[in-house]
Amino acid sequence: MHEEQALDDATMREATAPLEVVVLAAGKGTRMKSRTPKVLQRLAGRPLLGHVLALTRQLAARRVLVITGHEAEVVEAALPGLAADWPVQAVRQQPQLGTGHAVQQAMPHISDEAVVLVLSGDVPLTEAGTLQALLRARAAAGPGALALLTVRLPDPTGYGRVLRDAQGGVCAIVEEKDADAGQRRIDEVYSGILAAPAAGLRRWLARLTNANAQGEYYLTDIVVHAVAEGAAVVAHRIDDALQVAGVNSPAQLAALERAYQRRVAEALMADGVRLADPARLDVRGELVCGQDVEIDVGCVFEGRVELGDGVRIGAHCVIAQARIEAGAQIAPFTHIDGGSAGVVVGPACHIGPFARLRPGTVLGAEVHVGNFVEIKNSTLAAGAKANHLAYLGDAAVGARVNYGAGSITANYDGARKHRTVIGDDVHVGSNCVLVAPVTLGAGGTIGAGSTITKDTPAGALTVARAKPVTIAGWQRPRKDER
Repeated sequence: MHEEQALDDATMREATAPLEVVVLAAGKGTRMKSRTPKVLQRLAGRPLLGHVLALTRQLAARRVLVITGHEAEVVEAALPGLAADWPVQAVRQQPQLGTGHAVQQAMPHISDEAVVLVLSGDVPLTEAGTLQALLRARAAAGPGALALLTVRLPDPTGYGRVLRDAQGGVCAIVEEKDADAGQRRIDEVYSGILAAPAAGLRRWLARLTNANAQGEYYLTDIVVHAVAEGAAVVAHRIDDALQVAGVNSPAQLAALERAYQRRVAEALMADGVRLADPARLDVRGELVCGQDVEIDVGCVFEGRVELGDGVRIGAHCVIAQARIEAGAQIAPFTHIDGGSAGVVVGPACHIGPFARLRPGTVLGAEVHVGNFVEIKNSTLAAGAKANHLAYLGDAAVGARVNYGAGSITANYDGARKHRTVIGDDVHVGSNCVLVAPVTLGAGGTIGAGSTITKDTPAGALTVARAKPVTIAGWQRPRKDER
């Protein structure tokens, strides 16, 4: 009775034990043939390591230890940007003597009451639900259990094979270089992800040797030591190989990118989004879509982008950090980059083709922004139009303004930015220069070709042009003249 109670108490303690995560990110990544460390190579706009650290946030880990080695300074410098306001600590592995040696470096920072989850910094697409299931499987196996995430692969080349005993229990993992011909035919492989009690992991790691083909301390050898102790070793097997796919070469990175994007496309279409071609879509962040959204080919979405009901995105647009409200149409080859300030496109706007909206742009309802128009840090009220070859920077544009082709706000004096205010119903003719700071009164008209340096009154026509001068018989210089 006392023994059963002790087991129950131990099970309860482990079920409520804090989670601490070790992320292996010390590898050299020679086959990437890049000066950028492998774990900082980008997938879907985010470094591989960033995907993994985001997982630890979803799991509410108490502590995250990132094992660095090759290009350690570069990886460590990137950590604050990848895991801001999250308890992430770098631990150096010098020299790199294998995965078991890497985890050994983390153990002085791990508390004995914790459950340790070991992840790989170059395996970016594991899902939080899968890791939660792995942790549950470990807890269900009883106190002191070790849980491995495994998968069956049609081609298991390169992975450690999972060995089972006559009763089907896991008894060892053999690395490919140490496997015999029969073991290499096994299609169940170890993913590189495991969960273990900290106290047990500490003991098993202390017994590792490097008596193997690579002369390294394999983390996988802890399985033999756990079995020898009588600890339960369980395999949580999944069928989704993408979740455990690592990156070792540019070709693998590209393949994983397309697989990821295909999944994003399928999820969008399941929610009703119309994609002209799911194979020609790139989402490098979060894309949130309303009902009846249509997206043409070759579009790229970065950061957080919101598309309201009935929005239509034309071919080959690049849109970052923006909210596009219901019924807006974005014509082909438009570039919207909200940066840190964001961009808001109001309902029923028509933008492009070949338009550029920069950070701080806020457009009201039914605004028209046409080809080769650039807008930065400006507001355009409902019904305003800038249809051709124009620039608006640091401006407040009123309702129903017509902004002529070739017109610009001269908002920068070489030291400071200044604001232009254009009242409601103003008509700005073609090829005008509005030298900020300046205010155009409501209902006014600015004659084509004017350079405006002073405020203009409401309801008036303002023309600022030099008087034409004609010189008869004028001869242009010739190339042969000295």
